[in-house]
Amino acid sequence: MVIILCASILQTSTGFGFSIMATPFLLLLYPPKEAIQINLILSLVISLALIVKIRRDIDSSLVKRFVIGSMPGLFVGIVVFTLIDMSFLKVMISLVIILLTILLILKFRIRQSPARDFLAGGLSGVLTTSIGMPGPPLLLYFSGTGTKKEKLRGTTLAFYLFIYLVSLGIQVEVAGTTLTVWKSSLQALPVVAVGLITGQALFSKINQKLFQIVTYVLLLFTGIYLLIESII
Repeated sequence: MVIILCASILQTSTGFGFSIMATPFLLLLYPPKEAIQINLILSLVISLALIVKIRRDIDSSLVKRFVIGSMPGLFVGIVVFTLIDMSFLKVMISLVIILLTILLILKFRIRQSPARDFLAGGLSGVLTTSIGMPGPPLLLYFSGTGTKKEKLRGTTLAFYLFIYLVSLGIQVEVAGTTLTVWKSSLQALPVVAVGLITGQALFSKINQKLFQIVTYVLLLFTGIYLLIESII
């Protein structure tokens, strides 16, 4: 419950972070399949709850490009999930995240383009069905392009509505599901509601600079965690 509360507050106040914070700790409590599916269900609930409130901040054309790019990525990700050694995959992902985050801290910037939008969506799709973390590619991309926090939150949450729903369907179809997944998700809903209210209150108090710092901390945490967890 503590894990879900903190992750819900983070997701609501920033537009990302639920899977980044929740997945590593849920993996300590549940097998990988159950941890990923609980993450997908609760992230979908948060996106549904917020979509009406943040609809004016959504860049619809950008969401469409992310969605189109993610479609092949989702199927690549489930193949990766079933065939490739997870430890090796996590090491590679963690090193890329750490390297790119360091570049962003050193003021490296990316120019946004339709082709890069498609690529970011594709990478997000791969990571969603493989390790349950769609956020890092979008977070790195938005940070590199200097996107404002309102647009980042609105656009990512709108995209998550699609990618979490499709990913959950693919996961259940290919890997199956368990009663524990749905029971644990249902039990967590009151905590998610508290996180939604708290996160909304925090969002208005976070300025762009602090938002950027939080972004870098989360990315470094994700990269370092995946690296340590894969090696040990």
